[in-house]
Amino acid sequence: MVKITFMGAGSTVFARNVLGDCMCTPSLRDAEIALYDIDGKRLEESEIILKAINNNVNSNRATIKTYLGVENRKEALRDADFVVNAIQVGFYDPCTIIDFEIPKKYGLRQTIADTLGIGGIMRGLRTIPVVADFAKDMEEVCPNALFLNYTNPMSIITGYMQRYTNIKTIGLCHSVQICSYHLLKDLGMEDKLEGRRELIAGINHMGWLLKIKDKDGNDLYPEIRRRAAKKNASEKHNDMVRYDYIKNLGYYCTESSEHNAEYNPFYIKSKYPELIERFNIPLDEYPRRCINQINGWEKEKNDILQDGKVTHKRSNEYASYIMEAIITNKPFKIGGNVLNTGLIDNLPADACVEVPCLVDGQGINPCHVGRLPVQLAAMNMTNINVHLLTIEAALTKKKENIYQAAMLDPHTAAELSIDDIVSMCDELIEAHGEYMDMYK
Repeated sequence: MVKITFMGAGSTVFARNVLGDCMCTPSLRDAEIALYDIDGKRLEESEIILKAINNNVNSNRATIKTYLGVENRKEALRDADFVVNAIQVGFYDPCTIIDFEIPKKYGLRQTIADTLGIGGIMRGLRTIPVVADFAKDMEEVCPNALFLNYTNPMSIITGYMQRYTNIKTIGLCHSVQICSYHLLKDLGMEDKLEGRRELIAGINHMGWLLKIKDKDGNDLYPEIRRRAAKKNASEKHNDMVRYDYIKNLGYYCTESSEHNAEYNPFYIKSKYPELIERFNIPLDEYPRRCINQINGWEKEKNDILQDGKVTHKRSNEYASYIMEAIITNKPFKIGGNVLNTGLIDNLPADACVEVPCLVDGQGINPCHVGRLPVQLAAMNMTNINVHLLTIEAALTKKKENIYQAAMLDPHTAAELSIDDIVSMCDELIEAHGEYMDMYK
């Protein structure tokens, strides 16, 4: 019997999607599913909903067990074949609020703050010690399991696991599989969706759509560039930053404009506040989403629990397809986050990169991409610098490495002096309390 352990199972909506997918997959329907969390209320809610899905779409073939608290973590992991990680260390309240509010005092505004920037750095620093403990437990009770990481900051967490633990790790993000679909749809090129061929490579949230052709092999980029330029010039919309990437860098990238607005020094600038309006940048977007999700969840939960009719159809999340490919030896291609073992020639070997990977009975097999266009590799490097320095800070526990990570962050460095960066980091570390005790 396959065992799937879900770390952070109180993330009910995401657990429902990934584990619901597994219950819709023939080779995974009889799995033992271990739900682990440190929040008893959320864990119970997830258990009820997942058992309803198991009953409604899977004839109760899966076995679902719950494990609450650190003291039960090893048992949740014991003999697991796959471990899905979706934790959020510090939650929205207090840590996400702190990550936004303290930088504001220094004049540093953010949109999402979970992947890069000072928010991404702090989230990485408080998450690495937790996943390091996961890895120690896994090395003892399920050393051959595959760790499927969905937790942000993706490149920082996944890169740490791949470089400094013995656990097989793949980083997964849904932005790869929806990238060209939404681009073509939003540009009125829906007729080119079926049978399209594409190549995406780079880093998480800044993977580049390097090639895109229609089913007959015709290059779609000339028309994409023309339509993207026209749309940015003629109307306000939600993807203006990435369309501006097409104009100035030549290529589109995987993650949304609200994310990419803060991955560079170009768009969120206190000296040029008009850029916020011009590029339709939603400052403080992630806190708004968190508040809406928290408020909306109670109604959604009650609706689900009252009628018990919750059902599920398999989504395009990679997790169940990876598990299926490994178990059945039926190949499946993904866009995965892996260590750069010569995959992208002009990015460093210790970077975590996002490239096409073939998955089969032998596991994850990354594909060689070659060299990125120089300007794209340069953009990636501004982010990789922060990834590597944040991992270094987590290893050394030295504040100077934290300062250096923030100093090299493109958005932070464009807005603040070194003295303010140091003061801001110190204030953030203090405000996060026990979550950052190891760095004090």
